Amino acid sequence: MKYDFAAIEPKWQKKWQETGVYQTGNHSDKPKFYALVEFPYPSGQGLHVGHARPYTAMDVVARKRRMDGYNVLFPMGYDAFGLPTENYAIKNHIHPAKVTHDNIENFRRQLQMLGYSFDWSREVNTTDPSYYKWTQWIFLQLYKHGLAYKTTMPVNWCTSCKCVLANEEVVEGVCERCGSHVIRKEKSQWMLKITEYAQRLIDDLDGLDFIERVKTQQKNWIGRSTGAEVTFQATTGDAIVVYTTRPDTLFGATYMVLSPEHELVRKWLESGALKNAAAVTDYQKAAASKSDLERTELNKEKTGVRLDGVRGVNPVNGREIPIFISDYVLSTYGTGAIMAVPAHDDRDWEFAKKFGCEIIEVVSGGEDVQQAAFTAKDDTGILVNSDFLNGKTVKDAIPAMIQWLEEKGIGAAKVNYKLRDWVFSRQRYWGEPIPMVYCEKCGWQPLPEEQLPLLLPEVDSYEPTDDGESPLSKMTDWVNTTCPCCGGPAKRETDTMPQWAGSSWYFLRYMDPHNKKALASREALDYWSPVDWYNGGMEHTTLHLLYSRFWHKFLYDIGVVPTKEPYKKRTSHGMILGEGGEKMSKSRGNVINPNDVVAQYGADTMRLYIMFIGDFEKAAAWSDNAVKGCKRFLDRVWNLAENLTEEAGCSKANESAVHKTIKKVSDDIEAMKFNTAIAALMALVNDFYQNGCSKGDYAALLLMLSPFAPHMVEELWETLGFAAEKGGMACQQSWPAYDASKTVDAEVNMAVQVCGKLRGTITVPVDSGEEAVVAAALADPKVQKFTEGKKLVKTILVPNKLVNLIAK
Repeated sequence: MKYDFAAIEPKWQKKWQETGVYQTGNHSDKPKFYALVEFPYPSGQGLHVGHARPYTAMDVVARKRRMDGYNVLFPMGYDAFGLPTENYAIKNHIHPAKVTHDNIENFRRQLQMLGYSFDWSREVNTTDPSYYKWTQWIFLQLYKHGLAYKTTMPVNWCTSCKCVLANEEVVEGVCERCGSHVIRKEKSQWMLKITEYAQRLIDDLDGLDFIERVKTQQKNWIGRSTGAEVTFQATTGDAIVVYTTRPDTLFGATYMVLSPEHELVRKWLESGALKNAAAVTDYQKAAASKSDLERTELNKEKTGVRLDGVRGVNPVNGREIPIFISDYVLSTYGTGAIMAVPAHDDRDWEFAKKFGCEIIEVVSGGEDVQQAAFTAKDDTGILVNSDFLNGKTVKDAIPAMIQWLEEKGIGAAKVNYKLRDWVFSRQRYWGEPIPMVYCEKCGWQPLPEEQLPLLLPEVDSYEPTDDGESPLSKMTDWVNTTCPCCGGPAKRETDTMPQWAGSSWYFLRYMDPHNKKALASREALDYWSPVDWYNGGMEHTTLHLLYSRFWHKFLYDIGVVPTKEPYKKRTSHGMILGEGGEKMSKSRGNVINPNDVVAQYGADTMRLYIMFIGDFEKAAAWSDNAVKGCKRFLDRVWNLAENLTEEAGCSKANESAVHKTIKKVSDDIEAMKFNTAIAALMALVNDFYQNGCSKGDYAALLLMLSPFAPHMVEELWETLGFAAEKGGMACQQSWPAYDASKTVDAEVNMAVQVCGKLRGTITVPVDSGEEAVVAAALADPKVQKFTEGKKLVKTILVPNKLVNLIAK
């Protein structure tokens, strides 16, 4: 009988769908297990192997956990708002809703084609009004609790997409989506106060089962630092507040740097205080064309303009020092102003050398002052040229200086974060409408909750506007409304939410996706929270993961969800590269289409290969030959069914191998070592061909293989009568158990050395004593060639591994 995957796979996909075998309820006597994968953006290109790797991995885990006796929630949905769909709609003159619908249909077909055990009854779509009603509701709660506000600020502006980008969406000065140049632009934006949760987002990582590199990236992005805020005076009488992590070095501050956008620079330009106003404004324009990442690149050449006509006063010694503007200082970080200590900071050193600023060593570092930039980081450095701090270590000098500043009323201890508030506005059509209206009399007012969802209006054109406003701003019938507060004329907000909005809470909607009264019922939230295991890409560690943890903490604070963290465990996966190890791309022509692989080899072969390709956490290169090897393995499993003995249990010849493999595969799936689990199954199949295979042996093999190749296993399970005998499909069976005593070898192979050189191997009982091992070694014909006629003067035994015979 031939392994006809083209007939088998659609058969079982249909049967799984019809029987609802993967649907799960919100109540069960079984322990619950919530397995989550990042839902995809449904692009026109369809599913790619980059999606298939994490989806297959978590499907393997979910299938095993069902067999382990858990009530498993394993859902799927679509993160469907966003720029790519809108851009495609504009280019092809198709409504984005139609584009989204068609793309989702294609994605769903592909996901079902690969046999994933998703509970399709819980599918969500972020563009569905019944879904984004609750996205809007969460925004309103954030606003009512003071965590959503509107402000004018410099933002990243994509010159092609004509919309605001988050810092994370700008890569090397260009838009990560379209590759066009990004400039800085002043814009009125809705913001979310994620900074209010900065410390909790750090602290609460400690109790989570996240892989360490994920925790590290989260902490680095939040960027907590401790130091002091210090007030310098300008010669104009203005106060300049700086934040520094090293207040002990204040006596070495020889100049100051403000961001080009700093409000004092604007004030001094307007007042005529600056003698070189033209040079200052030219520099401001140049800085506005750069992204934050460009401006803070450590290796870039330092640029700036000295403010002629205004100087700063160092508060610890009264010395006047020059003030510069430079683009490496950001208005959105700290106070937008820094004190520069060039003797002890590499960046300040380079700037000082270029602009001729004084360099004063204040932490002892030898004759080479620049070397002190490194010793200053050591808490044991000794303060010099620092008045009352002289002779103190850095560790002691920092609190002493903070105390002095507080006593003088010119400074105080301060904790700072690199994390900025979340820019939450997008000037595009295809996104959730922000449910706010503006009244000249009452200001910004939230839409009453009973009026949610606020639907996107139908528009004839989604083209971005040249003035930077949303296409919705042209929809006057939709924009003009009444104020919920006074009933007078008002205008709707025309910006839409970013794509991150819908993905910040989708895991909650899966718990109760059809609820019309709440984002999910309290009963469902109590039962399923938190997510037990979430797998996603490392590229989302500083965006989606941080944002969703923030939203969840807020919802916890207002009593909506029962846990302070959304995810108990977070793992990640490596990319799949093209043949030869290059990143897949259309331009290289090396993109692998899952449809093609399935058509040629079957979904089970693709699933097996993607799990066998290498270490799950690391990048791995695609290999057509290796795909063929996985197909040959499945053929061998299939053909083995024709030569089974009728023995219902494990055969004596295979008993140890079967129990060892059950233990190995069980452990490896939980540890996401899928490649070695499959290797163990391959080795077991080799044993079966060598020793013969009973029906009991084969049943155990099929159950272990079921999470990886579910279609073929179900067909064999049914054909061989196991379904009738065991009462159900293979996926409904219990995971095979192993006897620990049968996983231990009764015998062991040992190396035999003669005078330190390998001369043969022997098989002896485990933990054999020296006398028995030596006797077996001397009896081996290969060893006898090197010991014959010689006297054994010494033996060295490494139990269960080797014996070294010293013969003369």
